[in-house]
Amino acid sequence: MIGTPNRKKRFEIVHELPKRIRLKSLILLAPDLDLNYLQAGVESLPGVKSVRINGPAFSVAVEYDGTREVRSSILAALDFIPKEAFLKGAEKEHGVDLLEVGARTAAAAATPFLPLPVQAATSWILGIPGIVNGLETLFSRGVKIEVLDGTVKALSLLRGDYFTSNSVGALLSLGEYLEDQSEQKSTGLLKTLLKPQVGKIWIEKDGREIEIDFNDLQVGDIVVCGAGELIPIEGTIVEGDGSVNQSSITGESFPVHLQTGDSTLSGAVVEEGTLKIRADKVGAETGMARINRYLENSLRSQSKSQIKSAELADKLVPLTFGAGLGVYALTGDAARAASVLTVDYSCAIKLSTPVATRTSMYTASQCGVLLKGGQALDNLAAIDTIVFDKTGTLTKGKLIVTDIVPMPLYEEKELLSIAAGAEEHYGHPVAKAVVNEAKNRGIALPAVSGVDFIVAHGVSAYVDGKRVLVGSQHFVEEDEHVDCSYIEKKARQLRNAGKNLLFVAMGEELIGVIAMRDELRPEALEALEAFKASGIKRIEILTGDHRSTALALAAQLPPVDAVHWELKPEDKANIVKELKEGGSRVAFAGDGVNDTPALVCADVGICMPSGADLARESAQVVMLNEDMRTLVEAHRIAITNRETLSNCLWSAVVINSATLLLAGMGKISTLAAAMTHNLSTVGILGYAAMKTSSAGPKDPESAKEIN
Repeated sequence: MIGTPNRKKRFEIVHELPKRIRLKSLILLAPDLDLNYLQAGVESLPGVKSVRINGPAFSVAVEYDGTREVRSSILAALDFIPKEAFLKGAEKEHGVDLLEVGARTAAAAATPFLPLPVQAATSWILGIPGIVNGLETLFSRGVKIEVLDGTVKALSLLRGDYFTSNSVGALLSLGEYLEDQSEQKSTGLLKTLLKPQVGKIWIEKDGREIEIDFNDLQVGDIVVCGAGELIPIEGTIVEGDGSVNQSSITGESFPVHLQTGDSTLSGAVVEEGTLKIRADKVGAETGMARINRYLENSLRSQSKSQIKSAELADKLVPLTFGAGLGVYALTGDAARAASVLTVDYSCAIKLSTPVATRTSMYTASQCGVLLKGGQALDNLAAIDTIVFDKTGTLTKGKLIVTDIVPMPLYEEKELLSIAAGAEEHYGHPVAKAVVNEAKNRGIALPAVSGVDFIVAHGVSAYVDGKRVLVGSQHFVEEDEHVDCSYIEKKARQLRNAGKNLLFVAMGEELIGVIAMRDELRPEALEALEAFKASGIKRIEILTGDHRSTALALAAQLPPVDAVHWELKPEDKANIVKELKEGGSRVAFAGDGVNDTPALVCADVGICMPSGADLARESAQVVMLNEDMRTLVEAHRIAITNRETLSNCLWSAVVINSATLLLAGMGKISTLAAAMTHNLSTVGILGYAAMKTSSAGPKDPESAKEIN
């Protein structure tokens, strides 16, 4: 783990059951400690079921499987908190707990029955913290909501209206508690969906690369990571060099060049090259470092709509303050001025946006789509053009081998064995099809070494000491200068039948061609028609396939407006750029490493569930299941969220303006104004949560629960 331990243990165990442990530490009060990050880190440990952190009470409760090993890993994770969990300049936000709400409510209710001196003493004790907070806010951040609240309390106390002062304090406390609970609930719903998953990995053993379960990895094993793959361990590079994207760990957007001798961070993604990494830490020891920054990006970053809402809310606070001063100047009535000051637009406007956004994100995840933050939601609602990479998006991406055409002196079995051996741990659908065909035929795969992935072209590897090339005709013939003319006629026949071709060469000679077919997703046509019905103006398909294969697919999808074939990765990105330059708001859906440039370039990058790690990292939207209709649902949810936020804004403006007017005219008391303001805020938040949560699929069968 990254981090420096204290000599003294940071956390003290205060209560423990067989499968639950509660600890306390003053470090949880540190203003720069990101509690969301810390919670996600502990939750990512194997065997941990749930984590609850109470910052103000400086305690953390963890439920786990009860094993000694997991208990030890929990204690180690808390005693060695990484540097990344501490954010410079972060503001500490102390929420209101239910005990405080109850105490303030009881004090307000008891006030009329207490002797006057006791009323005064109790009210000033309860009111002074709010007044001090208002003064601090005034001098540090200007006229904000804290200034309004502090002024209302001060005016009520100075007038001797102790019941009103305590009642307003109780209402503010209750409102803050309900608002905090709404935000916490919407945040908590997402956390379990944002954990990175590591399943199978490749290691080098006895000169051969083999696939094992991540949990079986041992210290000292040599892990092999190719282009587009996630680095699952902390270790040292023993062979190879490449470009590595560490943004999910460090936040740095630019890739770094790593070579032999350099250390790696788990959770980073290899963009180019192949790395062989000696595992220095495995299992729970890498739990903190493997936290994907989805959590921070999704929950901390603000979308443009959130920023605009916050700016509008901040501008309205001084207007309320000015109105209160104006009423007092005109009428000399402190009670009427206090009534005006209880009205605050900012609460409902500021808080409805994150509540609606996070609830929408959760609702979308229940439909099968993970949105990386509010901006992704905003962008998805605004798109008018969708561009699909063909393989793995509109098609199943599960190619089936249909023809094996060996060159003279070679047999089908030998050709398939060589190709499958070279492709065995390449995640592309073409590679999977070849390997599956070999396994179905019971063909043993040869020992392979020196595997290198050439993005958007193919694979280079060594089989029995001979260099093997597997990939497109362009890669084998033009880039590697292997003569393919002998098989050109047969290749043309296979392409005209709508099949994809894989050329295989060994020792600088072509040894054969493997043909395969991809099937259209059964729901693809329905999904495209639904997109057009929802307002999407243009749908295009991009593919690296031959012209005849591309046209054969497009003929089955009438909603498609254009299809482009024989494309390189940079070509896909250029087409997306051209559409954007033409004024379109573009979403691009893909799943491969070669789709990354287009995913980054688009207004919304969408990655399929089986997508490469680099594609998942680059996309704003990640599909969690294979049904294309879930993307249609996510688009509808995004539009509903946009409409909900607009309704919340206008509701807040109308209700608070009416309350402000009535308070200024002296028609309602300070207590009534405070009650109206707080109840309307909670009501608007409830509407935001309810409206966006109900935007999911109406048919329960169409929603796939994410466990």
